[in-house]
Amino acid sequence: MQPTPSSVPQRRLARQARQRFVEGLCAGLGDLDKIVLDFVTTLMTQTGTAREMQSRRDMWMTYQQHNAGWIDRAGKAWREALAPHVSTTRGSHVPAGLGGSQFELLSDDVVENKIVASRMALTVSEQVSNQFDTLRQRTQSLEGQDLDNSDILRPDTVCLLLVEQWVEAGLPRTDLLTVVDPLQRELANLLQKQYQAVNVFYVEQGVTPQTDLKSRVRRTSGGSVTGSGNSSESGAGGLASQALAQTREAMAAARGGMVPQQPPPRGGGAHPQQHRGQPPGGYPQRGMQTAFATGMTPLSRARQRAQGVMGQLRRLLTQPATGFDMVNAPPASAALAHALTAHRVHADTYYSGVATLMEDYSPAAVVQLVGTVRERSTELKKKANTAGEKAIIEVVALMFQSILAEDRIPPAVRVWFARLQVPVLRVALAEPEFFSNLDHPARKLIDRMGACVMGFNATTINGSALEAEIRRVVQVIEQYPETGRRVFQLVYDEFEKFLSKFLTEKQATSRLVSVAQQVEQRETLAIQYTIELRTMLRDMPVRDEIREFLFKTWAEVLALSAVRDGPQHADTISLKRTAADLVWAASAKPNRSDRAQVIQNLPGLLQRLRQGLALMNVTGDAQDVQIKTLTDTLADAFLSKTASIPQAHIDAMAKRLANLEDFISDATLGDMPLNADNIEMMLGIDASSIYVVADNGAPVDDAMVVWAQELQPGTWYTLDHNGASAQVQYAWQSQRKQLHLFAAVDGSSYLIQLRRLAAYLQAGLLVAQDEEGLTLRATRDALAKLDANPERLLD
Repeated sequence: MQPTPSSVPQRRLARQARQRFVEGLCAGLGDLDKIVLDFVTTLMTQTGTAREMQSRRDMWMTYQQHNAGWIDRAGKAWREALAPHVSTTRGSHVPAGLGGSQFELLSDDVVENKIVASRMALTVSEQVSNQFDTLRQRTQSLEGQDLDNSDILRPDTVCLLLVEQWVEAGLPRTDLLTVVDPLQRELANLLQKQYQAVNVFYVEQGVTPQTDLKSRVRRTSGGSVTGSGNSSESGAGGLASQALAQTREAMAAARGGMVPQQPPPRGGGAHPQQHRGQPPGGYPQRGMQTAFATGMTPLSRARQRAQGVMGQLRRLLTQPATGFDMVNAPPASAALAHALTAHRVHADTYYSGVATLMEDYSPAAVVQLVGTVRERSTELKKKANTAGEKAIIEVVALMFQSILAEDRIPPAVRVWFARLQVPVLRVALAEPEFFSNLDHPARKLIDRMGACVMGFNATTINGSALEAEIRRVVQVIEQYPETGRRVFQLVYDEFEKFLSKFLTEKQATSRLVSVAQQVEQRETLAIQYTIELRTMLRDMPVRDEIREFLFKTWAEVLALSAVRDGPQHADTISLKRTAADLVWAASAKPNRSDRAQVIQNLPGLLQRLRQGLALMNVTGDAQDVQIKTLTDTLADAFLSKTASIPQAHIDAMAKRLANLEDFISDATLGDMPLNADNIEMMLGIDASSIYVVADNGAPVDDAMVVWAQELQPGTWYTLDHNGASAQVQYAWQSQRKQLHLFAAVDGSSYLIQLRRLAAYLQAGLLVAQDEEGLTLRATRDALAKLDANPERLLD
């Protein structure tokens, strides 16, 4: 029997719930602020191009200036959104861009705000869907109608108000797009906490949903299992649908200038009103990709799509028909646990026959492997006692069926992937997070191993060190007694260490990596030395000719000597002292003793200058020109009557130069000169098979540079360079991620600078052979099969 609410009038109880909710949100604003501030502070300390580092510092300073205003405005906006529910007139207040029945012209700011807010709401709704749906039903049972589109209880309303106040506080929207990932994660946690608190309040007041949760699961005419109920907006799918509808409206406004400001129709799965010239679903034919792409890297867009797939899987497993608890998974039933343990002990015997067949790489052998895996799943499913266990066994089986059907994985490796099915099933039963977390170590391991083998054929990988490492990894996982993530994380870290050596172990590649690292180190030091020299000479009366020589030439000499011999080598220390001696010699000498000292020290000084220039291959006439310019400057200073530089300043400069590495900051490489001739000279070998792709000033988005820095070594790509296509494996990145090495199957190598690499990614000249990863594609394939044949999930 339905519990009766307490004596407090029902609508008043709903208003109290909203007030509790908003006050809880406002109390959590400090945590949101801290998350964003910590993120921009960390971002500011990371290396990058000069423009990137300046942009990050500007963002950090801007946020510190305006964050208090944003937090204050957001809290005020959330409280004002309570107005229609605190007063007796419901629906009288509508946040900007929501509600209303008339057509209205939207400004670009409103459109952009709605796009960003809707994107945030899509992500947030995935996490809070269950708690929100319960709260929505309970509030509906009190008020007799569903929540308004502008109700502050809705995640999309909270997100929109937060975004609007960000812009109103004077913070750039582009900065919001940069911090949106950590912000929306913390916001989702905050909303989840407040929804739970309000639901507890409702339970204490005797309010429970009036709808039967079992009625929310129905079969469509096609047989698929979907969520239903008395509202088309039920659950995470409904939240995402509403947020997506708002995005559609915003993009339509960006295209045509007007949108119908009316609530979407209720029930029956009705679609929002479409505009003429738009395809079904309300998207304009053009501009959709641009609207979604604004401010997002390709990597973040792909991750957002991936979260959508994971959300579908999570809803499938948590529907009442399966009853699987994604938070606190129960232990496996006794029969199933015994079968899984037996499989771990006798794993070799299960696949021995298949492994022998796989050596001939024939399609028939692959078919038999898939059949063996399917039989194993069927046997395990018979041991399962609950619908949740059966559902998980089926989903994992379908995922591995997809993985084993991947033709780009050499057959000899596929048998080792097949042997991961049962260990993955064990971790999936113990840790439901496997189905919702893209960064679960089991998923990451399979994706990394798959990405690394896709460029090899059967003959090149068979018997290789990579195949041996994959075999070792699988055997360790099979024999590990625990069922959790620990073993997957352990072998994932070991596999990454293996890759770092395996990808550069060839002698030619190893030498090239060593040289490239030296090039980056030298150029980094040259920039850092220049910065420090400028700082030291800022307040000294030093002639322009000497300044230019020190900044443009001698900094390079110091950097090359530090890389070649070490920063504290006697030769490097001598060259550092030479810089201080040159500065002193070039200053005015009003005293007879100082002039005598200059004359005495000049031969040694000129000798050290020539030695330094020789390091840079500046010899002969070019060296004589440089030395003449310096000696002319010294002669002028000898007779100058201007102020001299105190000896104490020169001594301080010499001391700082001697330990310069203790003072310099981690600077960016900027526009680092790089060419094949320099590489060939440093290698001492023919570099005809090495393609040096240096920065050429091509315009490239900063988001693409970020993407280029996040590429994972071992991944295979198709590279289109100078009209020729090559299959290349990403082999190495330098310490500061300014140089990147790709190795082709024909033995050639491509050494590409960061911004040029970003330009190739932006232009589609470098394309990953596996853009979404094995496990995500396997999840998508499994969902497609279950949608077409839902009966198999629990059969």
